Amino acid sequence: MHDKIICLPQRISLPSDNSSEVGLKSPLHLQSNTSTVPTGLKTNLDLQQYSFINQMCYENALHWYAKYFPYLVLMHTLVFMVCSNFWFKFPGSSSKIEHFISMLGKCFDSPWTTRALSEVSGENPEEQDHKKGTASRSNIPMSPGEGSLEKTQSLRSIAEKIVVDQPSASVLDKKEGEQAKALFEKVKKFRLHVEEGDILYLMYVCQTVFKVFKFLVIIAYNSALVNNVNNTVRCNGIEEIQNMTGYKVFECNHTMAHLFSKLSCCYLFLVSVYGLTSLYTSYWLFYRSLKEYSFEYVRQETGISDIPDVKNDFAFMLHMIDQYDPLYSKRFAVFLSEVSENKLKQLSLNHEWTAEKLRQRLQTNSNNKLELQLFMFSGLPDTVFELTELQSLKLELINNVTIPASISQLQDLQELSLYQCSLKLHTTATSFLKENLKVLRVKFDDNRELPNWMYGLRNLEELYLTGSLSSDASKNIVLESLREMKCLKILSLKSSLTKIPQSIVDVSSHLQQLYLHNDGTKLVMLNNLKKMTNLIELELVRCDLERIPHAVFSLTSLQKLDLKENNLRSIEEIVSFQHLRKLTCLKLWYNSIMYIPEHIKKLGSLEHLYFSHNKIEILPSHLFLCNKLRYLDLSNNDIRFIPPEIGVLQSLQYLSVSCNKIENLPDELFFCKKLKTLKLGKNSLSKLSPKISYLALLTYLELKGNHFEFLPQELAFCRALKRSGLIVEETLFETLPSDVRDQMKAE
Repeated sequence: MHDKIICLPQRISLPSDNSSEVGLKSPLHLQSNTSTVPTGLKTNLDLQQYSFINQMCYENALHWYAKYFPYLVLMHTLVFMVCSNFWFKFPGSSSKIEHFISMLGKCFDSPWTTRALSEVSGENPEEQDHKKGTASRSNIPMSPGEGSLEKTQSLRSIAEKIVVDQPSASVLDKKEGEQAKALFEKVKKFRLHVEEGDILYLMYVCQTVFKVFKFLVIIAYNSALVNNVNNTVRCNGIEEIQNMTGYKVFECNHTMAHLFSKLSCCYLFLVSVYGLTSLYTSYWLFYRSLKEYSFEYVRQETGISDIPDVKNDFAFMLHMIDQYDPLYSKRFAVFLSEVSENKLKQLSLNHEWTAEKLRQRLQTNSNNKLELQLFMFSGLPDTVFELTELQSLKLELINNVTIPASISQLQDLQELSLYQCSLKLHTTATSFLKENLKVLRVKFDDNRELPNWMYGLRNLEELYLTGSLSSDASKNIVLESLREMKCLKILSLKSSLTKIPQSIVDVSSHLQQLYLHNDGTKLVMLNNLKKMTNLIELELVRCDLERIPHAVFSLTSLQKLDLKENNLRSIEEIVSFQHLRKLTCLKLWYNSIMYIPEHIKKLGSLEHLYFSHNKIEILPSHLFLCNKLRYLDLSNNDIRFIPPEIGVLQSLQYLSVSCNKIENLPDELFFCKKLKTLKLGKNSLSKLSPKISYLALLTYLELKGNHFEFLPQELAFCRALKRSGLIVEETLFETLPSDVRDQMKAE
């Protein structure tokens, strides 16, 4: 701002005078100085003329480099500053950097990092002074100005020990655990977002290349022009000055020239240092790819084998942080590991679900086993294996479950249910289940989810599989493997099979119960059933069967047959059941059967018969020649009349004819004196016979949904019938005498 030059007219000698007196050309006629003491050269120029001369010579005679040197330095400095700091201000890059630095510091200081590394490495804890000051961490440089290049190759230079606290801090408190879990989620989302692009890498490369180019330009033109900064400047040939002053040539002094000359040398030196740094940075950038980062060294050193390699901007930032301290990347890697995350979840789970809390959830299941059911847990608490009294374990919608060797403590465990769970077993746990497990239930969406260890359960007696198997199940490796289960007695498949797999036939020598539940897919080619001569129970549910399979008639040991929810319309083949001497239970419910053939009378061994939810209109009297019947369900049909031959069934204990169109009941019905349950609801009955008193063992009577006006007081003789077992409208119940009502209400 204070840069200027000072100019004087140039002194010229007179050619006609050899004396020592000197004259200067001037438009004014000067008189000779007759004084004996010289008083200086007279120019007869005033101050304003000198200012004009100085200004004109500064603008026209002074070299542009000498004039604008300070502004060039300022401009170049601003460009360098903007170039170096642009990515810290640009929203697309600055947010990533700030988020990364924030997470990096939290991951470094997290107690979980210390615990995870100390557990897998087994190294000795080191002193707290190894940790870098947290204050200095907030100023982590993002420029590779320190350290040698060879020390940046994916943590290859790490020679320090793992930073761990004292082993006494073995249990994370709840707050620390929640913070660590939050960090895992943040790192996952950050990695997913940052790995998609490489804007940080490209910006850093561009700014580095630009700085190198600018450095070369500055060095080139400054070296060439620095000699143009001189103290003395000749100013001539400016017509405007000559016209205004009468002088043509001036000698000028540049007051800032000496300072500018020294500063330019210093400036060139500083720019050279900065440029060499930029050259090194560019060499570091292009020596190898910084868009890939490998944690191989960390995986080998820590034993955490699932730490993934990263790419793009995520990899670039890790390379950058390695220039500061590779230990940061090492500790950060813990939060990229699913194994580490699962361990953290396991610790939190164990802390939340103690053995006492789990013991309160124990219940007795349908098999009279002490069962623990865990639904949608984040994992399997280790405290489960402290419940030594546990007999059945049911896991539902739990992913990534690993059963440890400690399951061997559950000596009474015999049942395991896995509903849409992915499960892995420790080797010791596999051996334990092979010897102890008797019942296994697996529900899956894809047959690839079936556990491989299932096929080695040689002592398994009951296997229940629910899920989607391949359409050609006979070639399915899942079912082929069942051949190894030599003790299997019960097999249940709920899927969409088109035929019975050969592998099931292979285990037929010891298979006693087979349950096939299709989802409506037609089951064909049932000839394989003939070979299952030891079957005691057979269920073919929702298999789209139109006729009773002939292969069933060869199962001479069969005791129970269930053909529920098929498409049966005619059952003339029922006569062939007479060869099944042991058949005691026949379920033909939920079909489209129109009538019952007279051949039913030949099934003399039947004790349970289900014909509910069909389209039967007439009951043949021959039906009641099956005099061993104890359970008869004819509900939800179109029956209008019950034959009096029903009185022959002296062993009948359960009869349901509800949801039909019956208008009258035969008196012979009340001769079935062993009846305990009688369901007559939702019919067209208007009167209940007083002979109801014959049914002294009756405990359940359903009358609701008929047209009764009153109830017979003879109900008082049904001593076992209580109010809870009498299903009838309240107004109708009030028609009974008060003493009868009191008797029924009494416990």
